[in-house]
Amino acid sequence: MRLGYGEDSHRLLKGKPLYLCGLLIPSPHGALAHSDGDAPLHALTDALLSAYGLGDIGLLFPDTDPAWRGASSEVFLKEALRLVEERGGKLIQVSLAIILDQPKLSPYRQGLQENLSRLLRLPLDRIGLTFKTSEGLAPEHVQARAVVLLEE
Repeated sequence: MRLGYGEDSHRLLKGKPLYLCGLLIPSPHGALAHSDGDAPLHALTDALLSAYGLGDIGLLFPDTDPAWRGASSEVFLKEALRLVEERGGKLIQVSLAIILDQPKLSPYRQGLQENLSRLLRLPLDRIGLTFKTSEGLAPEHVQARAVVLLEE
């Protein structure tokens, strides 16, 4: 078995799109980032990479490379999953926490979980998804923390 951990955060700016778990979420503000700024997918990408000592998202997809400007984070996640599988890893379960003060995410839970299921090729009951607020500590940020369990 292998365990991986990843986290990501982005500052929020008015007028930017908010992508979470590969979905566009209606919001007046979104992530300031080189790519689409999908913090949950970035955290999952890092978690997969860390389980096999493969560095992090910035190593594989540097924000200094114009090729990744505005890129969909699904590309990053799929590549990390491919690298893990190439080494004999099989994703068993993920636990993902999204920390965001606004908008409230509970209306989007099913869509977020279903999209993660599609991207990760996991059944819904293998995807733990929790939502938290920062309790006012970081109202202008989106944060995500992810843990992945893999078997060889």
